[in-house]
Amino acid sequence: MEELDLKELFEMFWNKKIKIILIVAIFAVIGVIYSIGFVVPEYTAFTKLVLAGQSSDPTGNTTEAITTTDLTINSKLVGTYSELVTSNDVVRQVITNTGIGISENALKNSIEVSSVEDTDVIRISVTNENPTYATKLANETAKAFMEKVAEIYNINNVHVVDEAEEPQSPSNVNHLKDVVIFTFIGVVIAVGYVLIANMLDNTIKTREEVERLYKVPVIAEIPLNLPEKGGKK
Repeated sequence: MEELDLKELFEMFWNKKIKIILIVAIFAVIGVIYSIGFVVPEYTAFTKLVLAGQSSDPTGNTTEAITTTDLTINSKLVGTYSELVTSNDVVRQVITNTGIGISENALKNSIEVSSVEDTDVIRISVTNENPTYATKLANETAKAFMEKVAEIYNINNVHVVDEAEEPQSPSNVNHLKDVVIFTFIGVVIAVGYVLIANMLDNTIKTREEVERLYKVPVIAEIPLNLPEKGGKK
């Protein structure tokens, strides 16, 4: 019975293969159109900062030595520093210094702060539709953040490892990925269409179906006369 069910299932999809291919192709084309025509390119620039270096001793003098205690404190401050990057003071200073027309909320939403696992390195990313703006905002954010840390903690233990460089390609555009996603959606819809159409179709098409459904043998069939060329039957 299993083999018969699998065979019927295969035949069900095979009989509607043209419609399945058509549905999948339509969604693939929609994916291409969406990816090329509707996705607004955005560029992401990032800078890396390290928590190490100069710190102030009790006498107010700076020292270059880095102790185990310093590294432990730095690790604990990574989360705090991440919050400071998107603080109101830092964001407002960045907007003022760059002169770029962007709202505070928009800038906050475009900034992403992450720490490299098991390190004292912080990565600040800024996304913008203009690659030059993204670069300027990222570098200025790092600068304003360093000044804020020095102001609050009275230490200069944050240093730039890599300055942001202008991105050459959008970070949110992946034509292949978009097409694959839409194609997959098309496959799912095509399969759903075939299954639903088969469930709603209660017609009997073959003698085997009659025998299987009614458990009686078919002893006669009426042939179907198709119209000939010229309209004659």
